[in-house]
Amino acid sequence: MRWLIAVLLILALPTCLFANNDTRGKEVKIYIHTDLEGVTGIDSFEMIQRDSDRYKECCELLMGDLNAAIEGAFAGGATQVTVLDSHGGGRNFILDLLDPRADNDLKTNKKWWGKLDNSYAGTMFIGAHAMAGTINGFLDHTQNSLQWYNYYVNGRKTGELGQWGIVAGHFGVPMLMVSGDEAACVEARQFFGNVETAIVKRGVGRNRAECIDKDEARKRIREAARKAMAQIGKATPYVVTMPMEVKLELYRTDFCEGKLKDGVERIDARTIRKVTNDPLELLL
Repeated sequence: MRWLIAVLLILALPTCLFANNDTRGKEVKIYIHTDLEGVTGIDSFEMIQRDSDRYKECCELLMGDLNAAIEGAFAGGATQVTVLDSHGGGRNFILDLLDPRADNDLKTNKKWWGKLDNSYAGTMFIGAHAMAGTINGFLDHTQNSLQWYNYYVNGRKTGELGQWGIVAGHFGVPMLMVSGDEAACVEARQFFGNVETAIVKRGVGRNRAECIDKDEARKRIREAARKAMAQIGKATPYVVTMPMEVKLELYRTDFCEGKLKDGVERIDARTIRKVTNDPLELLL
């Protein structure tokens, strides 16, 4: 009799309690955003300069990390992977080296977030760096290392990881996985909770990094991306409260000039702010 009662109780439970993330037979689109500073093997500022003798090497290293993430995403159940070349306005991808299964977003819509929308099941960030002001964050900065000092969203100091999370969250897309230096991965967990991370190096001060073996790094990235796919349907998008206050402290007073438009106001000699109901207006 006890077993019969137990069976009846189980049958009476809401079916939602048994929901899982089985994506078989479903369209599962993943959007991968890339930067350069947090890529495997890049250990100095000089390397990432476009006129550097080692810049091509940087791009090759980027493609290695990106392809590892693509491979992991497909292994985890993705049916489509879109990739965005985001460092310095793009032109860092070596297309001949890109996994042919990936869709390269050329941003034909002229939006800095490209074609990311609510049709994507999750996003990943490859080659991430920490926000400006992070101890031992390799090449730490937020957007413009020469002008931006501190950047806040609703009073919380935020970097490029948080910015991408806000944009993705606006479309209901959760951050699933991040690769980069140790400081960036710590930051990712602070903002996105139980996000998968792949640490590929550790900052030694700001301008140098200790990198792990690139084969080991790609293994970490591939596995983190694969495991992250299991969070689809469970991970929560990063959503900020509206109206959203965006505040930017600049290094010099004259950097404020020219930015006082479209609802942006100056609140002291080198600080500007904007209050908006549109999460996509987070860049000042």
